[in-house]
Amino acid sequence: MGQSQGYYVPHGSNWPFFGAIGLFLLMLGLSTALNGGEFGAWIAWGGVAIVLIMVVGWFGNVIGESEQGIYKRAEDRSFRMGMTWFIISEVMFFAAFFGALFYARQMAIPWLGGEGNNFFTHLLLYPEFSSEWPTNGPAALGGDYQVMKGTGLPMINTLILLTSGVTITIAHHALKEDNRSLTAWMLFATFMLGFIFVGLQAYEYYHAYDALNLKLSTGIYGSTFFMLTGFHGMHVTLGAIMLVVIWVRVLKGHFTPAHHYAFEGVAWYWHFVDVVWLGLYIFVYWL
Repeated sequence: MGQSQGYYVPHGSNWPFFGAIGLFLLMLGLSTALNGGEFGAWIAWGGVAIVLIMVVGWFGNVIGESEQGIYKRAEDRSFRMGMTWFIISEVMFFAAFFGALFYARQMAIPWLGGEGNNFFTHLLLYPEFSSEWPTNGPAALGGDYQVMKGTGLPMINTLILLTSGVTITIAHHALKEDNRSLTAWMLFATFMLGFIFVGLQAYEYYHAYDALNLKLSTGIYGSTFFMLTGFHGMHVTLGAIMLVVIWVRVLKGHFTPAHHYAFEGVAWYWHFVDVVWLGLYIFVYWL
């Protein structure tokens, strides 16, 4: 059987072992810090450092194997299947949070407000509570607050992410046409837009805490707002870092018009975070 028809099985690697140690130290450090341990933060940051070293080393090995021409059609198909299932798992991740938001707004809050057959529950437990959204619940957790509106920074961030979706698409088409200069510039524009998005969201959080008294502890509204937007911001940050790696590889002459799956995988991921933000922007900021 020729090499083009075979399947490359990589040699043994120590990187998973280092990754396991790093994740263990990270969890140990976080749990220690949450319980008032003196060195918890240091242990957690040590775990983060080990995980980062593992990621750089392991991905470096994979990039080296790719540039040696080891990966053929079968490996390419495996990478695509892996990325597809990873994105599906991420869809389920955000579906869980959107599901929690739906449950709170359409079921729990109306029940507490006495809708349906819950009139006496409302009368006995929370007679003063009105089932309106947004709310910080019958206990008014966090005190008075103001709602984060969809205009201003959130709308600007939406335009930024939509624009980044256009620039990554232009970069992809440029790469398929072997226009490496345009590819590099469009990639640069894409990850810069991503970092600008994250920076504006950080400022939005500061404004929410400082001016609106909207915090993670502000009942169900505050918790769902910060959990959804926070996890999305984390994904945008990760995607922007991946785009930087792809940009550096383009500058080094990696990828060809016919073989550039790593680029495509990151582009898929970036379009995913774009789509998630659109749903988040509509259901969290407007509805």
